[in-house]
Amino acid sequence: MTTTRQASDDEITQAMTVGITFKGAKLKKPADTTKVKTKAKKKTYITGLHGSGSAKKKAEIRQRRANRHKNK
Repeated sequence: MTTTRQASDDEITQAMTVGITFKGAKLKKPADTTKVKTKAKKKTYITGLHGSGSAKKKAEIRQRRANRHKNK
């Protein structure tokens, strides 16, 4: 047998005069997949278009990796 908590007279009076508010769960915001957080994920950095030599080299490495299995 489960026992329930007995409300005091003050709690009952407050519930009758003020009311009881039932709050629902907070809604989760949908994850924004288009948001870019770092420079490394922006298109100009990925493709090496912004002029940095290291970015151009990284873009070349990414391109080779992407094309590695396309010939088969």
